[in-house]
Amino acid sequence: MSIRLTEFSHGGGCGCKIAPSVLSDILARSPAAIVPTDLLVGNASSDDAAVYRLNDQQAIVATTDFFTPIVDDPRDFGRIAATNAISDIYAMGATPIMALAIVGMPLDKLPVEVIGEILEGGASVCAEAGIPVAGGHSIDVLEPIYGLVALGVVAPDRLLRNDSAQAGDVLILGKPLGVGVLSAALKKGELSAAGYAQMIAHTTRLNTPGPALAAIEGVHAVTDVTGFGLAGHLLEMCRGAGLHAELDFGAIPVIDEAVDFARQGVATGASRRNWAGYGESVALDPALAPWQQVLLTDPQTSGGLLVACAPDATETVLSTFRDQGFAEAAPIGTLVAGPARISVR
Repeated sequence: MSIRLTEFSHGGGCGCKIAPSVLSDILARSPAAIVPTDLLVGNASSDDAAVYRLNDQQAIVATTDFFTPIVDDPRDFGRIAATNAISDIYAMGATPIMALAIVGMPLDKLPVEVIGEILEGGASVCAEAGIPVAGGHSIDVLEPIYGLVALGVVAPDRLLRNDSAQAGDVLILGKPLGVGVLSAALKKGELSAAGYAQMIAHTTRLNTPGPALAAIEGVHAVTDVTGFGLAGHLLEMCRGAGLHAELDFGAIPVIDEAVDFARQGVATGASRRNWAGYGESVALDPALAPWQQVLLTDPQTSGGLLVACAPDATETVLSTFRDQGFAEAAPIGTLVAGPARISVR
């Protein structure tokens, strides 16, 4: 019998994240945490990973990410989930050193061979990143869940944050949008073979430019675009720095087939929840169509790095992306003084 992993998922990939407004409410109710002097990044900035300084030369970067299936192929699911988890390490400018597997599987529904393929897919990505899967934890659950705890190291003075952008910075996006739309089309059985190939190519491409970006003078802030969509993660950057973002929708790279589906009204439930959670902070030009708003809030699984850099660093940043195979990286807007909102024309 053929197994379709997405049939087990109420929401796949980063589309199964808790909505931003709900998450904020949950975190607001959490007790105050102990904040050691050497904790360089914690919960305060909604950043991509926690960072703890070991000494003047080294800091440890730690993150965890896991989700339910976004595709039916077990090996592809494992590859996507692992790539997505390691992305947070690269987004902080760090070099990954080790991973631990997080595994939750419905053992009465999935053959052991299928579960093994998921883990093999994740391990193959870790091997590509040059790190071992050194352990992990597994449980028997109702939905398949897979991901990683990822650890990395960075020099404290090379650490990239999401809250340190400056007025006048250029915004550069490393990967095209549209993964969520394609995943919704896949679940409806409408995604073409070419569209699926594009989806896999983007979601399994490691965000390796991160450490090189950290070495570029003029790179002020970086995050990766995942479940809250481009607008959501850009808003975190704006709020952290107290700046206003101005986006040019026509400059934003988008996967071709995702545009066609978005025009037809194909979207994830997470895209609608994202807009409900932060849409009041996004001003859309009246000339923009509803499908364009869908792409701005589209949840990206293993999405691209979003960089805020000085204008004179733009070409160096773009060259860094392109030298590592990110040909679609592009400037998409600027940050200016003003309220922490986004304007899109």
